[in-house]
Amino acid sequence: MLKVVVFDGGYGGEKFADLLEEELPIVEVIRVIDWRHAEEIVKSAKTARTAATEALRPYINRVDLIVFANHLLSLTSLSFFRQKYRQQKFVGLELKHPDTFVDREIMVLTTSAVARSLKYHKFIHQLKRKVTTVTIDSWPSKIDDGELTLDEIKLIFNKYVSFKGFSPNGIIMGCAQLEDIKEDLMKVFGKKIKLHSSFEDGLREVCKTLKIRGGAKKK
Repeated sequence: MLKVVVFDGGYGGEKFADLLEEELPIVEVIRVIDWRHAEEIVKSAKTARTAATEALRPYINRVDLIVFANHLLSLTSLSFFRQKYRQQKFVGLELKHPDTFVDREIMVLTTSAVARSLKYHKFIHQLKRKVTTVTIDSWPSKIDDGELTLDEIKLIFNKYVSFKGFSPNGIIMGCAQLEDIKEDLMKVFGKKIKLHSSFEDGLREVCKTLKIRGGAKKK
């Protein structure tokens, strides 16, 4: 049986591991969720890389694939790990590009460390539309602990949408934990808002790398 490690520092990794187990029953999913260093894994590329290197040491070159269910690592460190451990396959969750071009604003919810990265700025440039980046550094730990409230999400809505007149037709979820609060985001921003998740593309990349058939279920 193919062995796939899912690495993250919080509940987003658990959610992506759940998706792999549901969609790819022929794969053994090994969850390496480093809750102890969760803050370091979202703080900066350097601290995230250090935590990942230590946590993954027992698995490198012993499993078929390692997945970074963490946007910061995926954007800043995939090349580093692929070059350092050439015998080991790695994939990560990339930021989801909207499926179709609509000449409307779009909002990106992500962490400060992701927003500072060069690859993030290249991604924003490629969107070719008005983009508002909203950093949500306090959200991942609160989602992990089940403590993020609707009122805190409404603060973002009121600041960027209600007060400034910003009218996004979509939200790019640049933090894996956001997968757990999709219903709350739609309650606040409205059911017509399009949520762009990295999970389906991540699943396809896993299947492509392992050379197995699979993909997200049509909804």
